[in-house]
Amino acid sequence: MAARTGTAERIVIAQNRRARHDYEILETYEAGIVLTGPEIKSIRERKVNLQGAYARIRDGEVWLEEMHIAPYDRAGYTPQDPKRSRKLLLHRREISHLQGLVSQKGLTLIPLSLYLKNGRAKVELGVARGLRKYDKREKIREREQQRQIARHLRHSV
Repeated sequence: MAARTGTAERIVIAQNRRARHDYEILETYEAGIVLTGPEIKSIRERKVNLQGAYARIRDGEVWLEEMHIAPYDRAGYTPQDPKRSRKLLLHRREISHLQGLVSQKGLTLIPLSLYLKNGRAKVELGVARGLRKYDKREKIREREQQRQIARHLRHSV
């Protein structure tokens, strides 16, 4: 029997790159997902899309909405809806903290990435505030300035 080490193997399956561009991420949380057998098999095949997905709190539970998991092609029975709501597993105190944050104006829950950790599917949730156009332009301007500084430093040495 193999001994378990302290480090957890984390295999990133899908990332929501658009989220970091459109939102300012204030906090992140790790949550488990309630899935069916064919869904986890599709996830292992990386047939997942987080684009446009979001989380919401209903009746004291966190639900992931609009995440697309392609139907597993070798499933023996009729596949489920690829965009069905999926329950997220968080501690009660984390849910109540998130509920307090999301009730503030302009904050939302966005899935940032989906990964496998010790064989279990996990979602990295971000508490986010939407960026305005001028915020995005400012971010792009700062990135350009950093590139120019790096370029000048490289050429001067």
